[in-house]
Amino acid sequence: MNDIEIGRWKRARRTYSLDDVALVPSRRTRDPRDVSTDWQIDAFSFPTPILGAPMDSVMSPETAIALGRLGGLGVLNLEGLWTRYEDPEPYLEEISLLPRDDMPRVTSRMQKIYAEPIKPELITARLAQIREAGVVVAGALTPQRTQEHYETVVKAGVDLFVIRGTTVSAEHVSQNQEPLDLKRFIYELDVPVIVGGAAGYAPALHLMRTGAAGVLVGFGGGAASTTRRALGIHAAMASAISDAAQARSDYLDESGGRYVHVIADGGMGLSGDMVKAMAMGADAVMIGAPLARAAEAPGRGYHWGPEAHHPEFPRGTRTPMEQVGSLQEVLYGPSHHVDGTSNLMGAVRRAMATTGYSDLKEFQRSDVVLTHRQRY
Repeated sequence: MNDIEIGRWKRARRTYSLDDVALVPSRRTRDPRDVSTDWQIDAFSFPTPILGAPMDSVMSPETAIALGRLGGLGVLNLEGLWTRYEDPEPYLEEISLLPRDDMPRVTSRMQKIYAEPIKPELITARLAQIREAGVVVAGALTPQRTQEHYETVVKAGVDLFVIRGTTVSAEHVSQNQEPLDLKRFIYELDVPVIVGGAAGYAPALHLMRTGAAGVLVGFGGGAASTTRRALGIHAAMASAISDAAQARSDYLDESGGRYVHVIADGGMGLSGDMVKAMAMGADAVMIGAPLARAAEAPGRGYHWGPEAHHPEFPRGTRTPMEQVGSLQEVLYGPSHHVDGTSNLMGAVRRAMATTGYSDLKEFQRSDVVLTHRQRY
């Protein structure tokens, strides 16, 4: 029923973005103070189901600690400036001062800054800094760098390990190098692994079969990525999350009760997007742009992902971000904005209360409607 003919040769599946759906209030409502947003993955519990995206404009060791103390999980980019430079602050300052209207110059300079090699001793030092603060320690590598640096990461005492790329498959084929065998790799590790992105039922199910504790759904990036324009690749998030949620349910039966968390990653710039991602079936969300608006964010009013400084095929942009308040205000308020850029968790609680659900697992059963008519 969802297939559409595109000429005589191709048929395409109709999919929906988060903008295309909305929640429907039920006959029962609750007091927002009575709902629970608690989230637990493996042995780790969080009162806030938010992961800070491993992007240099969002997560520094200090902001990862701050997010952890506020109830979320900060994920440090272990291929970023904090593991390339003893003191990355001058480079962050320089990136923030590059001209807005000369993107080739911005990209070229960022490529040069990120050409500095990753230093294993800095990976150890940054993760130790987070651990000493008493919060859950999480770091991220791309699949291409995982083989090279994972032993350093594990020895440093990471609690959760994230393998994050534009798209990550359970079976990568290469004639040029030994590919990362995710299933064997995860089996041999002593820490839970979150892996992604995936953007469909089959890719998500295959990643769940590797033994991952969580699967990132989407291609990350969001406002800071131009993957759709540059590569022609895109995932409509509402459909992608729903597909992954069904894969989670099927894998739960297939594995005899093993629950793998679905974590929405990308395209959630406002609180309403987060709400709808959870209603579509996400257990938690990984966000970048909303946290880049915090006064403490290392991007200093800009947001970018690793795609922006890829040495061969950059496809991201350094995106301006209006700062709306402290990290506390972005997450919990009080809000002075009416556009969904602050008090993110207040919005989630209010949406859950308005639709009558008391916890996140119940909230995944929310009724939704389509709100946009697509043209063909």
